[in-house]
Order: sequence, then C-alpha cells, then structure tokens
Amino acid sequence: MNVVQSVDSVALLPAYLAAGTAVLVLITDLLVARPRATIAVAALGALGTAVACALVGAGAERRTFCVGADCSWIFGGRAALVGAVVALLTLGVLGLSVPALRAGRSPVGEYAFLLACSMTGGVVLGAAGDLITLIVALETLTLPLYVLVGLRRGSLASAEAALTFFVVSVVATTLTLLGAALLYAVTGGLHLDRLGGLLAEQPELRDLPLTTAAVAVLLVGLAFKVAAVPFHAWAPATYDGAPLPVAAYLSTASKLGGLIALLAVVQRALPADQTGPVLAVLAVLTMTVGNLVALRQRRTVRLLAWSSVAQAGYILAPLGALALAAGRTDEARSAAYAAAVAYAVFFVVLELAAFAGLTALRPAGADGGTLDDLRGAARRHPWRAAAFGLALVGLAGLPPGLAGLFAKVTVVRALLDGGAAWLALVVALNAVIGLAYYLRVTAALWAPTPLAAPNVGGAAAVPVMGVVGVVLAVATVAAVVLGVAPQLVLDLAGR
Repeated sequence: MNVVQSVDSVALLPAYLAAGTAVLVLITDLLVARPRATIAVAALGALGTAVACALVGAGAERRTFCVGADCSWIFGGRAALVGAVVALLTLGVLGLSVPALRAGRSPVGEYAFLLACSMTGGVVLGAAGDLITLIVALETLTLPLYVLVGLRRGSLASAEAALTFFVVSVVATTLTLLGAALLYAVTGGLHLDRLGGLLAEQPELRDLPLTTAAVAVLLVGLAFKVAAVPFHAWAPATYDGAPLPVAAYLSTASKLGGLIALLAVVQRALPADQTGPVLAVLAVLTMTVGNLVALRQRRTVRLLAWSSVAQAGYILAPLGALALAAGRTDEARSAAYAAAVAYAVFFVVLELAAFAGLTALRPAGADGGTLDDLRGAARRHPWRAAAFGLALVGLAGLPPGLAGLFAKVTVVRALLDGGAAWLALVVALNAVIGLAYYLRVTAALWAPTPLAAPNVGGAAAVPVMGVVGVVLAVATVAAVVLGVAPQLVLDLAGR
C-alpha cells in the first residue's frame, strides 16, 4: 500500500499565505525594527490571504490530505468565504489598532504576529475535514487572543480579562477534546463525513449512552467558544477589559470561528435528532438572556458584548429546526445551514463597523466608556456617529441597515421552512427587545450634552480619523453592499 499522499498546494495556498504572514512579521520586526514596516507587512499579508481564499474558492472544491474518501482539508465555497472574511476582519482590526500602537501601548511586532497567527487558525478552520484539524485550528485562532487581551501595558483590567478568558477557554478546550475522544471510542473515526456516515448507517451506535455523552460534551465545549448561554459569563468581562480593537476581534473573527466549528460538527458529523433539541434550547436561552441583560448595561462595550451573545442566539436558531422532523429534510437542512453561515457573515461585518465607529469616537487607546460619554457625539463628529448609528441600526435589523434586516428575514424563513414556527416567533420577539438598547445608543449620539458632562468625546480628545476612518468607511460600505446584494453571501454559504 502506498502511504505517500499527494498534496494539493493550491488548496493549501490560503493557509500558506496566512502562516507566512506571521513569519514575515517576526522577521520584519527583527531586522527592520520599524513599526510602520511591520504593520504594512501584516496588512499586505492579510489582504493577500483574502485574495487567495477568493481565487482558490472560485473554482471547484479542492481536497487534500486524503485517505480514501476521507479528507482532512476540503476547500470549497464556504471555506473560501470564511477564510476571506477572517482575513479581512484581521486587516480591519489591525487598522483600528494603529493609533494605540503608535502611542506605544502595545509592542507592535508581537501584536501583529499574534493577529496573523490567529488569522491562520481562522483560515484553516473553514477547510477542516476532521476533528483533529478542526480543534487545532480553533485553538490556533483562540490561543493568541489570550495574550492580545492582556497585552496592553499597565492595565489591570486587561490582565484580569486575559486570565478570565484563559481559564474559561482551557475548560472549553478540555471538554471539546473529551467529546472528540469519546466519539472516536464509539466510531473509530475522526473525519467529519465518516463520523456522520457511521452514525447514520448504524442506528445502534446512536443509542449508546457513550454516544449521547460524546455529543453533549462536544456541544458544550463548542458552546463555550461562541459564548452561548449558559456558557457565556466570560464574554462581557473579557470584552470590556480588552483593548477596543481586540474586543472587536473577539466579537467578530473569534465568534465566527467558534460558530463555524460548531456548524461543521453539527452538519457533517453529529446526528441531527440529538443535536437539534439542544441547539434549539441554546438558541432560545442565548438570544433571550443576551437581550434582556443588554437592556441594563451602561458601559458601551459591555452592551455590545451582551448584544453579541444575543446575536449568537440568532445564528444558532436555524439549527434548532433540526429538532423537528420537518427540519431534517435535505432541503430544510440546507436552508438552515446556509442561513446560519449567512447571518454570521452579516453580523461580523456590522459588528466590525460598530466597533470601528466606537473607536473613532473615543480617544486613542481608551476603552469604550459609558453611554453618557457618547451623548451628543453626533453634534461634534456627525459622519463618525452616522456610521456608528448605521451599524447599530443594522444589528437591530431595521432599515436602512438592510444587511441586518435580510439576515433576520433569512433566519425566520429557514425556521418556517423547517416547521419551527414557535422558534421563529421567539426570534421575532427577541428582535423587538433588541430594538430598545440599539436605538437607545443611537439616540444618545444625537442627544443634548449636559453642561456638567466631561468632554471625553470632544474634538480635543478624539484622534484624527486616519486609518481608523478608512476602516470605518470600508466596513460601512461593505455593510451597505451586502444589504443590497445579500444573495451573494447566501449562495456562498450554501455551497
């Protein structure tokens, strides 16, 4: 038997570029020792990775590292979409970080290197075909973030947030690995498609208590990664203690990675009749708790963190239709998976725009402040506030934020097609609750400023737009484009 495998380097090109970016950043920082050069290398590497994902994904699906029909690397339309989005998010977060890096609040070389490493994990994650590749990629995405959260010099809040994030992530990783090990013990396989085939062809395997335990533990481990209730408590404190750009990355690329990992095992490996009820309960709890607690928040980043928890519930909602027989037909399942991926893409674009708007309205290196700090910001910085408000309205699902509106319609339609009308009603009710805090923040931007209020958002305190302004403009334009041409994302998500 020939054990030498042929390797499709074209399929691996996005991963090569992402990992190469991390190496080049280190070399540039060592040899050139100029922050601008280091940032430029990281930015060009992220852009090149996004382009490579688009070019490779434009053709037919490519597979490599295969043993028979089982492949560990499968690069198709969805993998290209995930890889390109993660790379562009990395580029955007790097742009948001420029003012703080120029101020010397974090070491530039280490910061850019860790971002590039995390990007590599996100690119690999979308193409993972087995549990080992999936978990390693997810940890490669997450591990650098422990350091990035606590990398801000002289900040006790960042150190506390990093420790919280680290402890919770270690528990989540342990549970995920345990679930994978139990699945291997039951089936003898690790490739996602093989696991799904074995559990579908041998019903007696699904009835084993060990299989039920494996499915439950694996889902719980991945639920920690997406901050799904009741495994969410780490997210608000971590987001609020992290630097604003890192919080943006946690809320976008990191959450997208966790959701893609969860979707991969649910769609291809685990039995739908077991995962469906669990995901339906998680979706209801996550969106409801996230929205209700967000109503009481006064700190801006904590509000965005809790809203991010609620948004994760909306993303999980289509998968809850798998709890019903009508939701497990081939057509209904395809619609549910495509809706979950499409909503995740719309969400991360709008979330990045929201964090970019907040960063543009705050002093360089400052935290997100409170809602009172944003009062009257539109009078001083109308265009920045308008972009921030558009992102918030989009997250709420109201026009003119058409991307957010289309995302929620897509989720509701997938639930109705899957026979889960009750869950669609829960989504609609939660969307109404979410309007309250999104519109409250938006209204604060145009509210009169009390005479005694400090001028924390004034012109003297806020930096010149520069690179942050470019990121804000691009993210806003991307949100508008997705709103008028959403079918492009939905088509890619369904591939």
